[in-house]
Amino acid sequence: MSQSKQYNVAVVGATGAVGQKMIETLADRDFPIKSLKLLSSSRSAGKKISYKGEEITVEEAKPESFEGIDIALFSAGGSISKKLAPEAVKRGAVVVDNTSAYRMDPEVPLVVPEVNKEDIKEHKGIIANPNCSTIQMVAALEPIKDAYGLTRVIVSTYQAVSGSGTEAIEELREQSQSFLNGEEMKAEILPVKGDEKHYPIAFNALPQIDSFEENGYTFEEMKMINETKKIMHAEDLSVAATCVRLPIFTSHAESVYIETEKEGLSVEDLHQSLKNAPGIVLEDEPATQTYPTPLSAAEKRDVFVGRVRKDLDQPNGFHLWIVSDNLLKGAAWNSVQIAEQLVANDWL
Repeated sequence: MSQSKQYNVAVVGATGAVGQKMIETLADRDFPIKSLKLLSSSRSAGKKISYKGEEITVEEAKPESFEGIDIALFSAGGSISKKLAPEAVKRGAVVVDNTSAYRMDPEVPLVVPEVNKEDIKEHKGIIANPNCSTIQMVAALEPIKDAYGLTRVIVSTYQAVSGSGTEAIEELREQSQSFLNGEEMKAEILPVKGDEKHYPIAFNALPQIDSFEENGYTFEEMKMINETKKIMHAEDLSVAATCVRLPIFTSHAESVYIETEKEGLSVEDLHQSLKNAPGIVLEDEPATQTYPTPLSAAEKRDVFVGRVRKDLDQPNGFHLWIVSDNLLKGAAWNSVQIAEQLVANDWL
């Protein structure tokens, strides 16, 4: 991406898994940066991170850190965003926030550029980046909704541990080694660090991502339900979710059942809408065992779709398999895409 105008950019949470991917993505995309400021908690301040061959020292994030900043990418947890995003806006920055802090705020656009790019221009200083598992699903479903209408979505996710941060990645590594050595596995992070009870993730599947709500759904499941309706401008769409953590390092996979408004559709009809969609790669040939997997999607910015098939009992029902790198399209790349749209359309 090349622009004549350049911008002062800050990354908050620069030392985290997503923050590091944001920095890499800004470099890969050749984002028009005049100066890059890397911010984190006080305990990570002083670390050095390389950007395009230059060593940048990470600073502690404070309100005054945002003086002169044009665009601030946040990925340091909801409480930090609540505290510092308004401070950044006050000082003239536009915030792209990768936490759940502002996603359901009616004043804040919740954006997946392939789906609802135009919502960006309605921002009042903050734009929310959706949940990783929501992003890949709505990116794949939007072209189908556009062409044929959607009435129902039921999703079961198979999510990577990197969605819980670098500590969860380390926990999976250590537990796997312990299990293979015949030793006891220590569990301190998953399913939710703040909960009283922890389960091993190695060689396991945990049907809990985030804490439980009063209705029996987890916060992650409710995020997928509510965010999907907001992003797709579809309050009447029926959405249900079950979110499961698997012992995978990177990339979330999803089994998605949909019902279309239009009847009499074939798999080829859905293939056609997906083939022409931005950011979507169709990998779907059962005869050659062609379908996406978490490993094949890792380190790639696209959303991959396979296993498209008609439901055997419901005439307007279809099943899809959707896979994407949760740290890239699910977080860092979607955030940088939003920043690119801000710049390209002069929506700052």
